[in-house]
Amino acid sequence: MSFIETPRCAHCGAPSAARFCCAGCEGAHALVQGLGLDAFYLRRESATGALRPQEAPAADFAALSRPNRDGSRSLELMVAGLTCGACIWLVEQALAAEGDVLRARANLSTRRLLVTWRGPAERADALAALVARLGFRVAPFTPACLRATEDAEGRELTRALGIATFGAMNVMLVSVAVWAGGEEMGPQTRHLMHWLAALIGVPVVAWAGMPLFRSAWRGLRQGRVNMDCAVSLGILLTTLMSLSETWRNGDFTWFDGATALLALMLAGRVLDRAARRRARQGVAELLALQDGAATLADGQVLPVDRVPVGATLLVATGERLRLDATLLSPEALLDTAATTGESLPRPFAAGAALPAGAVNMGAPFGARVTAAAADGSLAAMARLLERAEQARSRWTSLADRAARIYVPVAHVVALLTFLGWMWLGGATWQQALVPAVAALIITCPCGLAIAVPAVQVVAVGALFRRGVLVASETALERLATADHAVLDKTGTLTEGKPALLPGAWTDGDLRAAAALAAASRHPLAQALAAACPGVPPLPGVTEHPGEGMAAPDGARLGSARFCGVPAGGGMALHLLRPGQPPVAFRFEDRLRPDAAAAVAALREAGLSVELLSGDQPDVVARLAAEAGIAEWTAAAGPQDKAARVAALAAQGRRVLMVGDGINDAAALAAAHASAAPGEGTDLAQAASDLVLRGGGLLPLARAIGTARRAQRLARQNIAFAFCYNVLAVPVAIAGYATPLIAALVMASSSLAVIGNAMRAGRAGEEG
Repeated sequence: MSFIETPRCAHCGAPSAARFCCAGCEGAHALVQGLGLDAFYLRRESATGALRPQEAPAADFAALSRPNRDGSRSLELMVAGLTCGACIWLVEQALAAEGDVLRARANLSTRRLLVTWRGPAERADALAALVARLGFRVAPFTPACLRATEDAEGRELTRALGIATFGAMNVMLVSVAVWAGGEEMGPQTRHLMHWLAALIGVPVVAWAGMPLFRSAWRGLRQGRVNMDCAVSLGILLTTLMSLSETWRNGDFTWFDGATALLALMLAGRVLDRAARRRARQGVAELLALQDGAATLADGQVLPVDRVPVGATLLVATGERLRLDATLLSPEALLDTAATTGESLPRPFAAGAALPAGAVNMGAPFGARVTAAAADGSLAAMARLLERAEQARSRWTSLADRAARIYVPVAHVVALLTFLGWMWLGGATWQQALVPAVAALIITCPCGLAIAVPAVQVVAVGALFRRGVLVASETALERLATADHAVLDKTGTLTEGKPALLPGAWTDGDLRAAAALAAASRHPLAQALAAACPGVPPLPGVTEHPGEGMAAPDGARLGSARFCGVPAGGGMALHLLRPGQPPVAFRFEDRLRPDAAAAVAALREAGLSVELLSGDQPDVVARLAAEAGIAEWTAAAGPQDKAARVAALAAQGRRVLMVGDGINDAAALAAAHASAAPGEGTDLAQAASDLVLRGGGLLPLARAIGTARRAQRLARQNIAFAFCYNVLAVPVAIAGYATPLIAALVMASSSLAVIGNAMRAGRAGEEG
């Protein structure tokens, strides 16, 4: 029995340059995918030696639990089947009922479940089994599992949507033929067309409806009724009633309504899963910074998650440090942009703390591991992202918020309609079922469900044409209410590229400095070399990491200390040649062309603005003054930025965070609304609600006006959808609406909502 947890072979963990180390592993992977399993466990049959997938055994969970400092133990599980907030509530409440469980938190986006308890490690077996008994599949959560696991539920929903859409279109063609035939179509022909619709509709409902039916059944098994119960009941009753009409050669069937309703519901599920997958990708990209292998001092190469605390690592030039560590070598030069957002590499002295995710830009060095992969700074940032996303996911769509009222009311109304027609009206069960099903369909809150999304679709399309990509379903709702903007500096307010400033140097000075700079990968040296292209590198140049370059003739290019000249502040390289005065080349990270205008536009929209940067105070102060920002903070790390956003939220402020780096990701996810430039890191974009594709900040200020207009239209749609339900339900109960008419009325309400939503795309929105 083996658990697949390494990033090398996706199944057996053996070292392999390919995804699979052998044909057997590749075949097992295909089998796992075909069965739709999310648990990556295999067993080898003793008789045949064949690999067979099976659900994760409980014994492995105990081995993967970890102790905490307070004596408790924790286990991280990946839970398949989490589809809504009710699932989260069920899992957390079931675990919280256990006397020894201290905490149980599940995340809808990443499907991660963190359980903490007091007791032996073997207790993990029973806790995992408890979650499995609730109807969910579980597997230990690891970065490799998060990256390698295929989204089986997503694939199933996509296939079901395709089948339902294809079936609904074909059933609709048959229905159109029956409608067009009218009285001229003979009863035998109509009967044949009804059987044709049944042959298409029944298999489509049975196959494509399984995701909804399973969710409804899982809820009923646990004694709770969810939205899928009402939808499944409406689809099944419509299908059974249509079969009854077809069997007794009735005049009407409603297979078209059943398949169309199924296709619409599945389309919504696919879009919802696509939005949550984006959040999972953000966490996966962050954890990927520490995923892989590390080289130990004794020559061993181990997966990062197996490197113990206290081990000595050897980090080569250009290699990424994947674990938090303490420097053992005399010095090191690291690019820490992934964790601090600084535009320049930082020198570190012996004994300094080195952040995971940094890249070695200097000579090889040794370091002692201070935290395991699961407890390091990158894992902490991933947990920040998940907590922020989890808090945001509690604000579900309007249809979900109304589900607690709609589901019981819809069932009660349909049941009373059925009983009333049978007992008071003397109708047969087939006749009584028609108004009951019509009431169940007509109360389906489709107009209410799309009241907000329809406006969002139109507004999102308009913003896309204006250079703003909306990446979150609730981005416009939160952007419209933002009242305070927090801007990152490097790559957000500025262009993120150091540029050489004019100075008191000659062309000869520039060419001499460029010849030295061509031998270095330092960003300032590269900027200097780019300012004087075509200069060949000087032979024999020696680079001193974190200091500068030295030529055989005694010339030096580097920091003020390296060249023995007074420091002038800011970003600078100094050129020192024998017998000549020193020359200073100064650089700056320039503001974006529209930065000052964007800050002014944000203020006009009613937002206060502050600058939050990890750079030095003198640089931050100068750029803040140029952009017209009075409030600024320098030397802020990732935790500082997230803490500042949290502090503002505690004061009642609704923060709009704008940042481009991995170091901004936690703050972006924790903010009320967030945005990232198009050239920002993938993780920053994944954690953001909006992506600015044009390279400027001014479209963000204009997007606030669009968002506010969209919210006004959404409120109008909600009011209309509510009035529709109040008026349409009595009509269905009275028997004036068949299932077909109910579907048409429901579609008409949706069209009215969409028509009003089209106004959100008009130009010239006002806040």
